[in-house]
Amino acid sequence: MILSLNIVLLVFLVVAAVISLGVKDLLSGSMVLGIYGFLICLLWAEMGAVDVAFTEAAVGAGVSTVLFVATILNTKRRSTD
Repeated sequence: MILSLNIVLLVFLVVAAVISLGVKDLLSGSMVLGIYGFLICLLWAEMGAVDVAFTEAAVGAGVSTVLFVATILNTKRRSTD
């Protein structure tokens, strides 16, 4: 394990989590969560858990992000009241 790479990945993870919580636009938030999933996938792969990294890449960074974006694009942004 490379300690400096782990620290850099953890810093990026915390930054991505804070940005995803602070952003007001839902589409931007879902994209940042996709970035978070990709970063956690890199962290799992670097730690040697390749099976967990592959699952996180498929589910966390892939399917979840696509479902979030598809749901946001199929909803209306403004109310017609």
